[in-house]
Amino acid sequence: MAQRVLAKVMVSAAFLMALAGPAVAQEKPRVVATFTIIGDLVEAVGGDAVSVTTLVGPDGDAHVFEPKPSDVAAVARADLIVANGLGMEPWLERLTEAADFKGKTVIASADVRPLPFKEEADSSGTMPDDPHAFQDLANGRLYVKTIAAALEAAAPNAAGAIAARAAKLDAEMTALDAEIKAKLAALPAPNRRILTSHDAFHYFGKAYGLDILSIQGVSTETEPSAADLAEIARQAKSGQVKAIFLENMSNPTLAQTISSESGVPVGGELVADALTKADGFAPHYLDMFKYNLAELLKVLK
Repeated sequence: MAQRVLAKVMVSAAFLMALAGPAVAQEKPRVVATFTIIGDLVEAVGGDAVSVTTLVGPDGDAHVFEPKPSDVAAVARADLIVANGLGMEPWLERLTEAADFKGKTVIASADVRPLPFKEEADSSGTMPDDPHAFQDLANGRLYVKTIAAALEAAAPNAAGAIAARAAKLDAEMTALDAEIKAKLAALPAPNRRILTSHDAFHYFGKAYGLDILSIQGVSTETEPSAADLAEIARQAKSGQVKAIFLENMSNPTLAQTISSESGVPVGGELVADALTKADGFAPHYLDMFKYNLAELLKVLK
């Protein structure tokens, strides 16, 4: 009798464990990343310990993103939001309010020393911070450190694996950072001035020794005036600019106009604020730097 009771208990326990198994497997922290660069870093560090939803998709422009009802639903379900910060996502506060978000928001750029955007000031005369800090791999390493700490807290059972992935990514970033510095430092000084579609490469230029002008400001919402375009064309035509580079998430019209008016060639396309699709040339954060370096060297050598 006792054996039959024990057998029934064991069967019942096995049945309950089978039911509980999938539920436990689904209890990964739900993380919402604001755009592809942040999403890729979260996925690279979190691995299979977290479930990641990225709001602004491949080749998408985070500056002018308009959330959809599905984005509100994703944020409402999330345990954690990882954002770039520095004004990159002006829509995020409204989105979290609309979703009645109760989780934690992590700012990946929290430990970065931001560069002021010198070309624009707000109504009070204050220079805003340039949000494109991720275009310097030294800052990317700080992003990874901040993201890893947040994910370890959210998924403590996977903290060791998260820390290991973060350390591996940090080492890869360190090596690539040194490679870019060495290759661009070898360029002749006159070849280090370029023009880009919008001012997404202030950090990149400062870190890697390029003088980078831009047609649009720090946000793609900012339209240059006719006088601005005339001055940019004049500088390009005077020989001070080696090449004009388009960006994967920007309208090419303005850059092509400057090129036709100045005679300066379009040197190619750079990845700025958004990674490409999985089958594209830069689906991951490190791919972005490798691709951009190759495109620059094709023209600037």
